[in-house]
Amino acid sequence: MAASTASSDVRVDIFRAPQPADFDRPQQADLDRCVHCGLCLNACPTYRELGLEMDSPRGRIYQMVQVAGGAPVTPSYIEHIELCLACRGCETACPSGVQYGKLVEAARAEIENRVRRPFMTRLLRRFVFGCLLQSPTWMTVAGAMVYLYQASGLQALVRGSGLWKLLGILGRIEQLAPSAEPPFFFSQIGKTFPAEGPQRQRVAFLAGCLANISFARLNEATVRVLQKNGCEVVIPAGQGCCGALHVHAGLREDARKLARCNIDAILEGGFDALITNAAGCGSTLKEYHDLLEHDAAYAEKAQRFSHLVQDVNEFLASIGLNLDMGPVPVIATYQDSCHLAHGQKIGTAPRRLLAAVPKLQFREMPLSDLCCGSAGVYNVVENSMSMALLEKKMESVNSTGAAVIVTANPGCMLQLQAGARLHGKGQRVAHVVEILDQAYKNI
Repeated sequence: MAASTASSDVRVDIFRAPQPADFDRPQQADLDRCVHCGLCLNACPTYRELGLEMDSPRGRIYQMVQVAGGAPVTPSYIEHIELCLACRGCETACPSGVQYGKLVEAARAEIENRVRRPFMTRLLRRFVFGCLLQSPTWMTVAGAMVYLYQASGLQALVRGSGLWKLLGILGRIEQLAPSAEPPFFFSQIGKTFPAEGPQRQRVAFLAGCLANISFARLNEATVRVLQKNGCEVVIPAGQGCCGALHVHAGLREDARKLARCNIDAILEGGFDALITNAAGCGSTLKEYHDLLEHDAAYAEKAQRFSHLVQDVNEFLASIGLNLDMGPVPVIATYQDSCHLAHGQKIGTAPRRLLAAVPKLQFREMPLSDLCCGSAGVYNVVENSMSMALLEKKMESVNSTGAAVIVTANPGCMLQLQAGARLHGKGQRVAHVVEILDQAYKNI
């Protein structure tokens, strides 16, 4: 028996039979940890923007409690849950240790199990999450199309003429479109790069999915910096998308399949560490043990895998950075990537690395750990909120007078590049690793 809401956008199966992954919903023990103190409110970007209780972490948990108690999954509930950036800033602010990221991801999984989306939405989600992100072939085709759009001058025409403003939301989304950087990094997967000088570590580099197309130069810089720091770098064959975007979208079964593939391809390689340069990916990779805790065949493997994962900033700061660098005479500020600062609790390491670069003048920005509005595909599906947050972020950036905005996540880089074009003062956006790579080249 199914009950439909008044909304024409979704059909909610309120009395749908329990799903095989019935644990993919907020668990009562996790919900009960919230004491509704409100200390999370100021850390929540959507609450700061809207001032609405139901769009705060406390308000969303209250709604999850109602659904867990038998209330229907309504379009209003879906709207409030999907408007959350899952930035996890509330976790840093929470004195009770509420794992809000875990709760909102479970809530989205429950929605995915109980809601039948419109046909075109289902088709688009299946293509993006089921085909594009998981297929190097599809990614290469998409990258080639984006490159032609750029190389033909069409992108410059659209952006330079202001035509994007006439296209409404499509134009705003175009401003966020990732670039394509041929030759794509896919060609390096399966290769091994020797350490420069005495070998200190043997590491696997997790190249990601979209990053192979849009951040190929960043991936190459990451390999070079690791080599400079005495690492033999292996790009394991068989690796693929980490599943982070799938988890955020509520597609946990798809994420589990991707996690198993990565574990099979990488775990038994005898590596000292598994390195990622994407904070959002790293947060999910470190939580494979949660994702697969109910999988008897993979639970223990996932524990070992997660234990080996390190963000590149965390790793370099822990092994003792090679300080044989040349000067990088720029004024720089740092934007904390949410899933590095709040998901992985890493805030000091990137700043320590930047402080080691000769002639780099660092200026801390106000509210550096408040979300820039990127949040995976959030800047596409919740574009208005994303752009409002980005405009405020750029006010903080501009106040520093920095010429370079440094961050630690490719998604944040795309968002900040758009921010620099729309609201900035000609700032360049760079990953921490790219600054280090430049310093090593400037010797």
